[in-house]
Amino acid sequence: MARKHLFLHYTRYTHLYLGVFIAPALLFFAFTGALQTFSLHETTRGSSYKPPAWIATLAQIHKKQTMTVPVRKLPLPGAQAANPKSDKTDKPDKMDKPQPSAVLAKQHNPLPLKLFFLLVSIGLFISTLSGLYMSYRYSRNRKLITALLITGVVIPIALLYL
Repeated sequence: MARKHLFLHYTRYTHLYLGVFIAPALLFFAFTGALQTFSLHETTRGSSYKPPAWIATLAQIHKKQTMTVPVRKLPLPGAQAANPKSDKTDKPDKMDKPQPSAVLAKQHNPLPLKLFFLLVSIGLFISTLSGLYMSYRYSRNRKLITALLITGVVIPIALLYL
């Protein structure tokens, strides 16, 4: 019985300390993932929307672990006519006819799934915050909790600038 109690004791504290250490990253990924779910980090073709720089930068950190946001080159209006590969007079393209999978893809409405993932992001964010609250409320070693939380913030930022 003592071994089982000891195992649960160490498991609980491992969960507590690892959870506090990774909580800042979880909060970051939940927030930036929610932004990316609705493509708030990028400009779409034919749209006048330009994402704020901070959203584009956070999304780039989330996706590519760098703060350098690539500049997208917009195609020039006459560029396709000048491109010899785009000349369709040589042979017919298989994509001229709509493929069955393409027709199905056009009928799919992604909004319900996007709303579900937004709900998951909000749930992860709130769950992480409540876990941090409980770690302070029910832990005897608040200095260690604070040190782990600060370390979980500082290490990723330091690694980002290496």
